[in-house]
Amino acid sequence: MCGRTSLFATLEELEARLDATHAAPGTYDPRYNIAPQEPMEVVTGADPGTVERQHWGLLPEWADGPGDGLINARAETVAEKPAFRESWTERPCLVPSSGFYEWQATPHGKEPHRVHRPDDLMLLGGIWREWTGDDRTLRSVTILTTEPNDLMAELHDRMPVLLRPGEEATWLHGGPEARAALCRPYPDDDLEAYRIGTAVNDPSNDHPGIVERDTTEQSGLGEFV
Repeated sequence: MCGRTSLFATLEELEARLDATHAAPGTYDPRYNIAPQEPMEVVTGADPGTVERQHWGLLPEWADGPGDGLINARAETVAEKPAFRESWTERPCLVPSSGFYEWQATPHGKEPHRVHRPDDLMLLGGIWREWTGDDRTLRSVTILTTEPNDLMAELHDRMPVLLRPGEEATWLHGGPEARAALCRPYPDDDLEAYRIGTAVNDPSNDHPGIVERDTTEQSGLGEFV
């Protein structure tokens, strides 16, 4: 699962990494704690030269409102589910991330961890669609998930689809079969995971301190690297 993410690269770094220009640069601010049903930056296959903002939570045509958005889609069944199958076939997108968060269940409660690539942004595989309701039109996105790698298996039984460098064009412009081949666990040795403080639990907390390591005494659990 991927239920919380971040994007705090500078606008210049983001545009350079995606080889795209932000459609509304004045709306871009570094975010350390992006929650479901909030706006997030994406690049779509329909307009790969533009970074746009979409609502996190894909809204099927029968949704009553933005709060009904579906934030994740299982890669194994995305082609079959009525809410996702048209978008899977026709509307792929990339979701850039400076790192996502996962909560590990422990005897002492759930402990949040940050998962990231130490040397670069991550690009998550997503799909999107346009929803119309309440006299407005909203573009919305969901992030695909797949089986976890060994690193992520310590935290959760799912992980987001992460694209390896150079796979962006295949995701955006290849067909469903080509994208399906990319929906596999990302290599462990390219990621780092570490425990962070519980401030991330509250989506209203959005500051650099969110990503700081929790250096308090471990509750019998090691750091995952």
